[in-house]
Amino acid sequence: MVSGLLAGLLWGLDTVILGVALVMTPFFSTEQAIFLAPFVSTFLHDISSSIWMLIYMGIKKEYSKIIRALKTRSGKFIILAALLGGPIGMTGYVLAINNIGPSYTAIISSMFPAVGALLSFIFLKEKMRWYQILGLLVSIGGVIALSYSPGGEVTNLGIGLVGALMCVFGWSIEAVICAYGLRDPNISDEQALQIRQLTSALFYAIILLPILSGWPFTVEIAGSLKDLSFSASSIFGNPMLVIIISALFGTASYVFYYKAIVKIGASKSMALNITYSAWAILFSFMLLKTTPSVMSIICALIVMAGSIVASTKDLYPNK
Repeated sequence: MVSGLLAGLLWGLDTVILGVALVMTPFFSTEQAIFLAPFVSTFLHDISSSIWMLIYMGIKKEYSKIIRALKTRSGKFIILAALLGGPIGMTGYVLAINNIGPSYTAIISSMFPAVGALLSFIFLKEKMRWYQILGLLVSIGGVIALSYSPGGEVTNLGIGLVGALMCVFGWSIEAVICAYGLRDPNISDEQALQIRQLTSALFYAIILLPILSGWPFTVEIAGSLKDLSFSASSIFGNPMLVIIISALFGTASYVFYYKAIVKIGASKSMALNITYSAWAILFSFMLLKTTPSVMSIICALIVMAGSIVASTKDLYPNK
């Protein structure tokens, strides 16, 4: 449970910091930049995360184990999970935001732990008691309340719903497949994460960015590092550096998320992971001085309480 909560906490921090990068001028300079921003930022985030993991695994001297893990059946399942959760899930998320708006997208995408719990029950035989299911539903309800804002432009309902469903099923199936792959004692959660981040980044680099003609803009953002100086304004105003920092916390979040999947299963880990929406409120207040409303604080506490109940230890293990 602690690993799952830390995953949510660090992902909330990652979300806030990445949001800072996305409101910087380069991502709003042209209409093409606005369109490419989610894809390019996701690629740069994933490739930065992969590099952070390479450094970490290099310190642990496990490069040979990663190569060996890639050759296993479980390693191939992790690759599949990466494609579902990364490019497919995130592409669906972006499609939904562009067609039905961020509010409705957040509401629909928050359903992924419920779908994941169902899939975990069907394929992994993970069971949740009635109070755990109730806690999960309460937590999802809190996320929906946090995400909802009246209004919002719906440009294409059909495409938006398809994108949102891609996101829900991509993220939920990713966790289930990872849980299955991590049952193999020959592949660790950290090795699996290295495979996951590298697979996602390579898919964006080789397939998605060329299709979207996004490489010139990607190089422009990455090239902003050359203008970096040691002044505070330069450090905190450099989009690539901010993405690299956010990826560090995102990588730590994934490390704890995968550890939670191994220890308590996919369904409970997903329930704890969605607490990031509550943690994001805290970090927005701490880093951006954004004062939350009383209702937002109440909803955040509901999310936390529901997620903890959903992942709590089985009170009736013998029944």
